Parts: sequence; structure tokens; C-alpha cells
Amino acid sequence: MYSTFSFSFILLVCRMVRVVFLHPDLGIGGAERLVVDAAVALKSQGCSVQIWTAHHDTTHCFSETLDPDLPVVCVGDWLPTSVFGYLHALCAYLRMIYVALYLVFLSSVEFDVVFCDQVSVCVPVLRLSRHRKKVLFYCHFPDQLLTERKSALKKLYRTPIDWLEERTTGMADMILVNSHFTAGIFRETFHSLSSVQTDVLYPSLNTHTFDKLSTEAQGLGGLLPEGTSCLFLCLNRYERKKNLGLALEALAFLKSSLPPALRAGIHLVVAGGYDDRVTENIQHYNELKDLAAQLHLQDCVTFLRSPSDSQKVALLQGSTAVLYTPSREHFGIVPVEAMYCCCPVIAVNSGGPLESVADGETGFLCEPTAEAFSKAMERLVREPKLRKDMGQAGRRRVQDKFSLQAFSDQLYRYIIGLSQ
Repeated sequence: MYSTFSFSFILLVCRMVRVVFLHPDLGIGGAERLVVDAAVALKSQGCSVQIWTAHHDTTHCFSETLDPDLPVVCVGDWLPTSVFGYLHALCAYLRMIYVALYLVFLSSVEFDVVFCDQVSVCVPVLRLSRHRKKVLFYCHFPDQLLTERKSALKKLYRTPIDWLEERTTGMADMILVNSHFTAGIFRETFHSLSSVQTDVLYPSLNTHTFDKLSTEAQGLGGLLPEGTSCLFLCLNRYERKKNLGLALEALAFLKSSLPPALRAGIHLVVAGGYDDRVTENIQHYNELKDLAAQLHLQDCVTFLRSPSDSQKVALLQGSTAVLYTPSREHFGIVPVEAMYCCCPVIAVNSGGPLESVADGETGFLCEPTAEAFSKAMERLVREPKLRKDMGQAGRRRVQDKFSLQAFSDQLYRYIIGLSQ
């Protein structure tokens, strides 16, 4: 006979667990990719899923969020994202508080678990629910480490925000992080939470979507100049912290060290998320074009803003290597995407790529200098067999370590545990 506990557990599992995702801005960055994949994963496990956000532009989003079977609820977009170009963090906090208040008090949505990320200030608001709900907080990286404090006024402004971030993060029922690197940074940054358990849930890759896009990919006709024989790809958001200029400097170094016969067909595509609402995106795009002109690379660099999913897959499949330039990146989904597309990765030897890229096997981990990157690029230019072997090893690594099924199973166990 079943024990009372076993019978109750079976009833619980059989009942559809209702999960709401809270995310500040459902654009096309790495954090958004994880949220969408997590929602799709839980839906495939039989959960009822909704995504709540303060901004969702249907012309600038992942295709899965347009599926009517994955409801996206957008509230509070009328609230400002900044005040005269300042106070971005404060505005993000206010927008997320509004979303959480709306969910708890103004909507009729019933839910069992809330998955929130990036902005933890909504956690105490969720506790105001008449029937207390469990909250899972996914920490991509401590927000307070993502901003500079060059003035006393900025330090004064950030002090209460940093305190709120640490205090409200600790109010979650479960905390997940995206890598062992981030787990270490979490403990170093949030001193009062050093004894709190943080489990690592690596971001995954929805390989089914990539396989589908592979069959739909149009190729790169018209995007690249004629005669391109060796393509390098730098794929990231147009933000200064992503250090995209390193890719341009490495290309200039490479072209100066190669004989004319090899250098002629080399081309670089700099592609990434771009939002007209974000001043930094506009400024940095222009800065990179100016840098390319200074390095005399105008004819061998193509800048692409917010490529479509099919364009991205075509670029990954057609590239000699992906140049992943950020230092101390929290995890970084781009190297995983590249490896699945059989594309070697040249990345900075710090942060998340230390856990995703196998140095010398699926790519190269280098110092963040133009010389180091260019030496790795040169090896792949001169050794086509190495390029092919690394590509095949990368695909196997993703299938073994970063599959959507493994991610889905692990996340579902956490959700079931919280909903008991």
C-alpha cells in the first residue's frame, strides 16, 4: 500500500504546477534566452506557464514568445526606463515592483511558483500574496557589479539599491546561479548570504529550434563580399563591457601577420542585439564603426544589428570561429550556440567560458589581447582539419553537457520541490 506521503506526492505531481516568470524586459539578450528556454522547458514537462514583463516588443523578441501557447503579459511599460538618461536601476526596480503588485493584487492569475531573475526587489512584493507563494530567484550575476561608480554621487545613489538587492535576493525560497564562477562571485559580493545554498543550473540550448532554423537558413548571400573564404563572427550585444573592439583589433593584427594569399578572403561580421531605446547601443555601434575605419578594416568588416534567428544560425554555421570577447562573463550562451553549430570558439580565459569551452578541444581560451586572439585565429585559418575537429567536438560537448533535456529535468525537479 502507498503511504500517505507517497499518495500526496503522486497527487501533487499529477496536478499541473502553475509557474509565472517575472522578467523586466523581454528582449533578445542572454538572460532573456534563458528565461524563454526555461518557460518552454517547464511547459514541455506539463506545467502551466506564463511570462510577465514590463516590456515586450513583438518586433524585437525571440520567436517562442510569439507563440499563443506561451502567454506573455506586459504591464507597466508606460513607466519610464530612465530619468533624462539617468537612474536606470531605480526605474527598473519601480517597473518590476509594479509588475509584481499587478500580478498579486490586480490579476486573477493563480500560480504556485514564481521564477524571477535580474531584479530581486519584486520578491518581497510576492510575499504579500494572500496565500504565500514560493519564489525561485535565478542570479545571472550580482547587479551591483554591472555598473561603474566613478563619482561620489553615483556611489551614494547605488548604496541603498545595492542593500536592497542583497536583502531581497535573500528572501527567495531558492537561489540558482548560471555557473560555478557566478556562485563564487555571489558569495564574495553578498556577504550576508554567504551561507545560503546556491545551486548551479547551466543555461541550455534549445537544439530543436536550432535544428529547425538550420533547415530554414537562407545562407549568407548578399551579406558578405564576394571572395570571402574565411569568416570570423563576433556575436554579442552592442555594449562597451562586451569588449567588441577586441575582435576588430585582433583582425587587424591577423591581417598584418598573414601573407597576401591568405589574408585576402578573411572577413569579420560583428553582429548583436541592438535597441534604439538604449543610448549605449547607438553610441557603441558608432564607436566600433569609427574604430574599424581607424584600423583600415572598412572593407573586411560587416556590422549587423539584431540579426534574425535564421541569420544567426547561418552565420554560426558558416564561420571559421566565433570570437567571444567579454572578460569575466557570467556564463555566456554564445559559445554554446557556436559549438552546437560545429563552430570553434575563441574566448577570453575567464568567467563562464572556462566552464563551457574545452581549451584546445572545442576552441581556444586566450588572454584578452589582440595578439593572443589573432594567434588562435591564425591557427584555424592555416589548419582546416583542426577547425573541423574542434567543430565536431564542440557539438558533442553541447549534446552531453548543455542539452535542453538535462536543463529541463533539473529545473522541473526544483519547481516540484518548491511546490510541495
